[in-house]
Amino acid sequence: MKSFIFEYDLGMDMNPLAGSLVFAEDGSITSSANGTELFRFFASEITEAVVHAGVGCGLLFAKAEGKEDRILCRFTMSGIKQAGEFAKIVNFFIANGTAAFPEEEEKRICETCGRPLMAEMNVCVFCYSKLGVMKRALSFAKPYIKQITYSQVLGLVPRITVMLSPLFIRVLVNNHLELQMGTWFDILLICGAMLLTRVIGDGFFIYTSRIFNRATIAITNDLRVEAYAKLQSHSMSLFAKRTPGDLIRRIMDDTSTINEFVTDLGRWVVDMFFNFAIAFIILFYFNWQLTLLVFIPVPIVIFLLRRFWGMMMARFERHWRWGSRCNSILHDIIKGIRTVKAFGNEEKEIKKFSSATHRHAKIGEENEVLWSILFPPIGFFMGLGEFLVLFIGGWMVLNGSWWLFDANMQIGDLVLFTMYLGFIYGPLRWMVHFPRWLANTTTSMVKVFEVLDDESELKPVAKPKNVPIAGTVDFDGVFFGYKSYEPVLKNISVDIKPGEMIGIVGKSGVGKSTLINLTMRLYDPNTGRIRINNTDLRHMDSDHLHENMGVVFQDSFLFAGSFYDNIVYGKPDATFEEVIAASKAANAHDFIVQTSDGYNTHIGEGGQTLSGGERQRLSIARAIIKNPEILILDEATSSLDVETEASIQESLNRITEGRTTIAIAHRLSTLRNADRLIVLSEGGVEEVGTHAELLKKKGMYYNLVMAQRQNSRKQEEEAQP
Repeated sequence: MKSFIFEYDLGMDMNPLAGSLVFAEDGSITSSANGTELFRFFASEITEAVVHAGVGCGLLFAKAEGKEDRILCRFTMSGIKQAGEFAKIVNFFIANGTAAFPEEEEKRICETCGRPLMAEMNVCVFCYSKLGVMKRALSFAKPYIKQITYSQVLGLVPRITVMLSPLFIRVLVNNHLELQMGTWFDILLICGAMLLTRVIGDGFFIYTSRIFNRATIAITNDLRVEAYAKLQSHSMSLFAKRTPGDLIRRIMDDTSTINEFVTDLGRWVVDMFFNFAIAFIILFYFNWQLTLLVFIPVPIVIFLLRRFWGMMMARFERHWRWGSRCNSILHDIIKGIRTVKAFGNEEKEIKKFSSATHRHAKIGEENEVLWSILFPPIGFFMGLGEFLVLFIGGWMVLNGSWWLFDANMQIGDLVLFTMYLGFIYGPLRWMVHFPRWLANTTTSMVKVFEVLDDESELKPVAKPKNVPIAGTVDFDGVFFGYKSYEPVLKNISVDIKPGEMIGIVGKSGVGKSTLINLTMRLYDPNTGRIRINNTDLRHMDSDHLHENMGVVFQDSFLFAGSFYDNIVYGKPDATFEEVIAASKAANAHDFIVQTSDGYNTHIGEGGQTLSGGERQRLSIARAIIKNPEILILDEATSSLDVETEASIQESLNRITEGRTTIAIAHRLSTLRNADRLIVLSEGGVEEVGTHAELLKKKGMYYNLVMAQRQNSRKQEEEAQP
């Protein structure tokens, strides 16, 4: 059963006490201290949980009708935030009859080992299956298994040609140089054979590498596209929880790391295994006793690698996390460079980025220092076998048999042994570096797979009901909060008729933009329903819904490209005549044709070369080009001068006529012609009516209008000389 635990630290007598207050999914509230249950009751027995901040300590108490307030616990001020969360969760249960818990609290501790989870990760780096992660990464190679297999089979040719060189050299040394019985032609013949095999091997290597690399690049592209598509299918909650730098790094950098892993593992593991096996067979054939000396250090090396594996995994994860932080800081600084320069904070931002990169470099340096400490002992033990082979082999060349080694050895045999030692120790040395490489790679794998596995709150519909969008928009008992137990919108029930213009007004923070986000189904309600034509939005296909909606946001984001590109973004198959018609309707045509290349003029990323009014008009043209059934205006004329606002308002009045429109406006005067106004407060819908009706009522809307008029008069008086 899920629960939320608040650990308080004071007793009723104000003395220190380690206690816990638990709210369970069934609505029960239990207090315990020192292993003893103090009390237990149900949230249905009270009307509200309240937090009171006193002097030096706080109180969490419960209210109930006809009864005295009941103190649940005392705590020092360090617990005030958690106490507030506890109260919100209890109050949500009282209001709705269901429990909702903060996701982040449930995931911050590993259920297997009890360790705290790393920042920006919901998977424990100590407990996840490394083998399972690798298998999953390699599963992306399945569509290209034929190309990979073909390249690997043909790749045996260059591997074999490389393995032949020591045999040629052995024959050359033993049969021709050591005994001085060879002729220049014999030497030329052997050298020519070595050269020919090398040319053949290199030719096959180039051919197979092209096939193999083409397949691995396709694997990376598939993984990257799948991760990006997963992001696009998510609700906005994912982007609220993760930084842009984190997501960019997961999709671009981490997929590249996985590609390198798949490429290197697919090619070099086969190379290493094949070379190791052939070299071992050849050496074992010539002298099995000497060959066994090679493997003396292997158990020691394996022990050392297992001993330090967990430490390296944690360190590489920390290095990754700070790299992601550097990316996020850099992204924010570049995106907000105008604000940075306007406030003269260049030095501050340089120090901020420098601090993060210094920390990132410091962790990387510590990792390298640790590795430089670990690797020499491992390399030393690896070299023991090579030393023994050279020492005993050299003795046998000079003196014949030695102790248990009773075979004579020629110089060519020793040369062959020393050359094949590279094929034996190459894979072993590669295995020494493999944990470090794998630790870095599996971290990237987990990051990418977290994106792929993250369940979207917007569930796809198997059989969508794509009804006509022109019907009634109905909000039925809608509750919503970005934290489900802390609702921003409470019990919203409103019907919007076809062709009606609705204005949404209220103070900042009451949920106006949240309401239109729900209408566009960027989020789903926690409880309640939003219906169009009596069909729940959750039963519709999102593409169908968005194809019939046009949106103009307060911050009009424009993409790098031309005027034409940005306008047809709302309807990619639009004709040039439709683009011009939409531009004229939005009062944008005149300033577009005055630019150097007209509609083909490039405006730069974000449209920073344009004025606010020009960006807003392009945004309006982009919204109306697809002739949407529902038009949403989120502060479409805010932050504009009076003349520009009047021009844009004139175009909006023209395009909203006869079209279902939901509008939020900073200046209430722009909504006076709306068919109805919905006034939101912290408690939900406060008032509904026309501009005239609400003024006569002299409620919240009246107070908002009067406050704006008074502020406008004050500004006019101050502007007079």
